[in-house]
Amino acid sequence: MPRRRVRALLLLFCLSALDFSGCFVRRRIITRKGNNPTPVLITADKQSLIDGLALNYQAVQSFSATVDMTPALGSSEKSKITEYKDVRGYILFRKAADIRIIGLYPVVRNKAFDMVSNGTDFRLYLPAKNLFVTGSNQLIGQSKNKIENLRPQHFLEALLVAPMQPGEKPELVNLTDEDNAVYILHFVRMGPGGEILPARSIWFSRINLHIARQIVYDAAGNILTDARYSEWQNYGGVPFPKVIDITRPQDEYAVVMTVVKMEINRGVSDDKFVLEQPEGTQLQVLGQPAPTPPAPPPPPPKGKKKKP
Repeated sequence: MPRRRVRALLLLFCLSALDFSGCFVRRRIITRKGNNPTPVLITADKQSLIDGLALNYQAVQSFSATVDMTPALGSSEKSKITEYKDVRGYILFRKAADIRIIGLYPVVRNKAFDMVSNGTDFRLYLPAKNLFVTGSNQLIGQSKNKIENLRPQHFLEALLVAPMQPGEKPELVNLTDEDNAVYILHFVRMGPGGEILPARSIWFSRINLHIARQIVYDAAGNILTDARYSEWQNYGGVPFPKVIDITRPQDEYAVVMTVVKMEINRGVSDDKFVLEQPEGTQLQVLGQPAPTPPAPPPPPPKGKKKKP
């Protein structure tokens, strides 16, 4: 047999062998987000992910959480982000949409902000500015003071990922490669003219099927909220992420929240969602001009000098 044919048969044998051992093949273990080999990936279909999303949402009726917060003001598009360390926060939630968030300054632990919402309207108290803000949860216009762009509902939408909503249509994408192992549920909706509009995308880790990320879009496809979830734990038998990273690029703020203490489904009383305007504070109703301080009194009239 000619030598060339022998070499060709040897190559064909090596490539067809089941274990490919020793024949021009290099094995490589894929690792993702760390040095440990990825465990066996879980397979799921679109409907099972939708059902799991609904079950996760239904499992939480109320919670009371103590969190460490790292707020940041600015945006990556403007290449300027300022972080604030060691902010302690308290979050109270009760379905359907009652939420209250209190933030304390580092070290001294004085109140930095206190905001509450019933799902439709919100109230925000800023002690350092002696300002009490009320208005709709819908953000209308941008304030130069970025903390005034805070809305409790933005946090709630990120903290508790809602199930599929009426009018949303889901599509499933499997993004599994050397760097990622996630399923992505893309939800779209129909616009008034019949056009397809993006609504949100929910990422599920294929390692455990926990939610890893949620991106909420406006009608033009711009990101309104980008929330990332990690270190899921069981609190009273209910799974919940310990670390939540929320970014609101259009409002130019972000916050990373790390759960210190969490109590789920133990109930929260009505009085915990009452925030009255403190006496002596300025009231600003969003959608109306900001309050202006009273003008100083006019100087007294100068009297005529008497002739000597």
